[in-house]
Amino acid sequence: MIKPDAVENGYIGAILEKITAAGFKIVAMKYTQLSRRDAGEFYAIHKERPFFGELVDFMTRGPIVAAILEKDNAVDDFRALIGATNPADAAEGTIRKLYAASIGENAIHGSDSDENAAIEGAFHFSGREIF
Repeated sequence: MIKPDAVENGYIGAILEKITAAGFKIVAMKYTQLSRRDAGEFYAIHKERPFFGELVDFMTRGPIVAAILEKDNAVDDFRALIGATNPADAAEGTIRKLYAASIGENAIHGSDSDENAAIEGAFHFSGREIF
C-alpha cells in the first residue's frame, strides 16, 4: 500500500517503477481512500498503542494506492525493497530511504508474512479486479 504521504508528494509512479523493476507483478491495484472505520480495522493490531489515533488520522488524510503483488519469495523480497520502518535506518536505494519523510510518514506498507498478505489483500480487494 502506497501511503497518503507518498501519494501527496507525487511518488506513485516512481514507487511503482521500483516495484516492477524488482521483478514484482502487479495483479491488482486501486487508488482509494480509507475511511476512519477501515483504517481502524486495518491497523487494529495497534489499537492499544499510543500512536493509534495519529496513525488513523494519517492513513485517512488522503488517498492511498492498494496493490497485490506476486513474485517468488514476495514478502521477504518486498520487505527488503521497502526498507526499515524508520527511513533514517533504511538501506540506501530502498523505497523508504528515497521517499519517506519520517517513521510516521514512511511512504509504503508491506505485509510481514504470507498469512497477513492474504488477509490484507482480502481487506482491499473482493476479487482480483484491476483498476
